[in-house]
Amino acid sequence: MSGHNLIAFDSVLAIARRGSFRAAALDLEMSTTALSNAIGKLERQLGVRLFNRTTRSVSLTDAGRNFVDKIGPALQDLHDAMEGARSQQETPSGTLRINAYATAAREILAPLLLRFLRRHPKVHIDLVTEGRLVDIIADGFDIGIRNADLVPSDMIAIPLGHPRRYAAVASPAYFQSNDRPRVPPDLADHSCVRVRLPNGALYRWHFEKDGQPILIDVHGAITLDEASLSRIAVLDDFGIGFFMESDVRDDIATGRLVRVLEDWTPPLAPLCLYYPSRRNPSAAFRAFIDLARDFANQG
Repeated sequence: MSGHNLIAFDSVLAIARRGSFRAAALDLEMSTTALSNAIGKLERQLGVRLFNRTTRSVSLTDAGRNFVDKIGPALQDLHDAMEGARSQQETPSGTLRINAYATAAREILAPLLLRFLRRHPKVHIDLVTEGRLVDIIADGFDIGIRNADLVPSDMIAIPLGHPRRYAAVASPAYFQSNDRPRVPPDLADHSCVRVRLPNGALYRWHFEKDGQPILIDVHGAITLDEASLSRIAVLDDFGIGFFMESDVRDDIATGRLVRVLEDWTPPLAPLCLYYPSRRNPSAAFRAFIDLARDFANQG
């Protein structure tokens, strides 16, 4: 039924229900003339008369009764769907799809995502973690989270601002039989847990001091591609590992792991939450962005 709008269909049902153009027009808050014109246009497009009109009464034709029987339930479904869409502008609900790399996701899961879900139980978050940088629009995501220097320039970005650093760590037992490295080149004499990047390349450990960066290609008997696996190996006295500080902060605090080369791991660029400009964002999206800004201001 291309070319029709819901007003014309609502008009048919209102007239059939009230038996009067005037009463139906009052219900629909429109003039009787406008209502009559809408029905006349619809009848011309359908090629049939929907109503028998006299000076005293209005009644459905056979075609009109069949039309009302068919469109009534469908029109109610359409109104319900529209009302459901409008409600998402008022009460946060529905699904938010977020793309982040795994370390970033671990950093924000409890303080931001889970906190948001506790406030808004009608919202579902679909979090996808991957190392590659994706086009969040093309891949159907609402929000991306990456290092500030990786955010596309055409996106709206919120720097989350919390301090982030690397940490080189090993177990106390490992250092009972191995000297602690004092400078990054000392790692050549140690067993290290190597890291493979999503593109297949081996990660070179990045250090910096007094503005001078240094990249170290470490050596060891095992190469892993996930921080949680590397942490298991390091806790099992297998050697020195290189992590985001947030992944091993509790281990350092409790003494399960010992940090080395701390003066060679300066602060990094902050994480950024980013998203495209959009019209009429859902209530869930607006609420999440508001909470993200509060989270950023607490950093």
